[in-house]
Amino acid sequence: MRHQLLALLARQPAYGYELKQALEQTFGAAYPEPNIGQIYVTLGRLEKGGLVLSQEVAQSGKPDKRVYEITESGTTELVSWITSPTEGPRVRDEFFMKLILAPGTALTDRLTLINNQRRHCLTMMRGLNRLASQERDNRVSQLLIEGAVLHLQADLDWLERCQEELT
Repeated sequence: MRHQLLALLARQPAYGYELKQALEQTFGAAYPEPNIGQIYVTLGRLEKGGLVLSQEVAQSGKPDKRVYEITESGTTELVSWITSPTEGPRVRDEFFMKLILAPGTALTDRLTLINNQRRHCLTMMRGLNRLASQERDNRVSQLLIEGAVLHLQADLDWLERCQEELT
């Protein structure tokens, strides 16, 4: 959450609720709904770390609001995050560990595990496809959903390969 907030604050100073709305509008329903409490906790940590600073702004007829802005250190952190490569494929895949180790326990067989995982992937794909139909007007959300569906399709292909090799 910290880098997403820094990226939004690099655009312009904002208060917590504005940041929550910006995340929701940018990513749509495909992104987990940001928790306002989590946003304020993260902003507090960013401020303590010198990555943002804040000031109280008086409002007429309303409680004061705390507006945050990114600092030079925050911009440096954001540049580092944006320009560094993102984690690649998972080598320590939890499902694969179960697939390899479970038969030795005599608790289940590999084909059952593969079929259960395949059903799980297909259920997730159906949910994402429903979500995509609700998010037609949000291109960012559509791309996020498309990426997730492509990852699930790759998982399904890999499960097929595991079935061929291990059962």
